[in-house]
Amino acid sequence: MENTIQPEQELEKHDDLGTETPEGQSEEPVIAKPKEESTDPLKKLQDELAEAKDKYLRLYAEFDNFRRRSSKEKLEMIQSANEQLLKALLPVIDDFERAEKSYKGRDDKEAEGFLLIQNKFKKTLEQYSVKAMDTNSGSDFNPDLHEAITQVPAPDEKLKGKIIDVVEKGYLLNDKVIRFAKVVVGS
Repeated sequence: MENTIQPEQELEKHDDLGTETPEGQSEEPVIAKPKEESTDPLKKLQDELAEAKDKYLRLYAEFDNFRRRSSKEKLEMIQSANEQLLKALLPVIDDFERAEKSYKGRDDKEAEGFLLIQNKFKKTLEQYSVKAMDTNSGSDFNPDLHEAITQVPAPDEKLKGKIIDVVEKGYLLNDKVIRFAKVVVGS
């Protein structure tokens, strides 16, 4: 501890013994930097300008990203606004298809009227971009499109891992699955 005090005392003594300042001058030493002082405000302003430009560019890019993201979300919302309603109508189309099977072979006016209503309903769903999936027996099972409700022994070696029967059709809305096709898969 004494070692740290002694150098301080020596510095104080040295300062007391140091040179005396003439009248009119301050005791603090003046460091001459005339060129740096004249360019320093200019450099400072240039740095501030560069910082402001950078901040502006970042803010503009952030706003542009926000604008794109919100317009994309708005478009998706518009496209899928009726998704819940369309999902609720899918069992009706299933009932139409079951009834169509029972009307096959009949040529009376009731069957004709029924088929007109069914076609109109299908066209309305197509108008809102609802499409039935093309799921056929013998096609490959795709878990992104199909829901396997059961597995049965494959009647053929070629049908292992493939769709044997379609129990319920799957539907797409704007190429997005709104109902998976329920299928039977061969094992």
